[in-house]
Amino acid sequence: MRILAIDTSGPVCGAAVLDGETVLSEAAAQNKNTHSVSLMPMTERCLESAGMSLADVDALAVTVGPGSFTGVRIGVATVKGLAHGSGKPCIPVNALEALAESCGRRDWDGLICPMQDARAGQIYGACFRRGERLTEDRAVRLEDYLEAVRALHQGPWLFTGDGMRVHRERIREILGENALLAEPGCCFLRPSAVALLAARKGIGAAVDYLHLKETYLRPPNAEKNKKLLDAMRRV
Repeated sequence: MRILAIDTSGPVCGAAVLDGETVLSEAAAQNKNTHSVSLMPMTERCLESAGMSLADVDALAVTVGPGSFTGVRIGVATVKGLAHGSGKPCIPVNALEALAESCGRRDWDGLICPMQDARAGQIYGACFRRGERLTEDRAVRLEDYLEAVRALHQGPWLFTGDGMRVHRERIREILGENALLAEPGCCFLRPSAVALLAARKGIGAAVDYLHLKETYLRPPNAEKNKKLLDAMRRV
């Protein structure tokens, strides 16, 4: 199956083209440009480098969250537009699963702990071992997440993602030397991992673009602010 995969769920924007189990092209960038500026030129270059056009792919894959509210919307909206114009099916991929897959440690017996910075004193996190999910995605305080990690496994633990970069000192302070921190080149979500996970899910996991939806673990700030404003108006 030939897949065009897109990720905009975190600070890195990326795209990849997969044919079977072969990554034909991949691009990722973290720069001052917004994902909305970087994504389409990057996607076009990936298709061109793979010697393909959109018509040649069998499905589109995209991370649907959790992650940055704006970032996730950009990726999902872009794939919806591409699918609407091309008639291609869409395969939704969980961002934390893809982040864990990006470590390339499926045969490791330790715990893979992908973390995204959720701000407001929280992280988005989950736990995996050998490609198997051990916990649901959660939006929690860092300390609560680390307590759950330690309860699952006595270590070692491999932490990855932008949440790890933000909280690396606190992770080591709480968990000690058994807390391993992914190297800089391995701690971002690779779009090729999104494509590989989509391929494993298969076309049976695909939806049409009208049913492709974002996954949020908490309401966006705009929604919370609207509820607060409505409550103030009723006073």
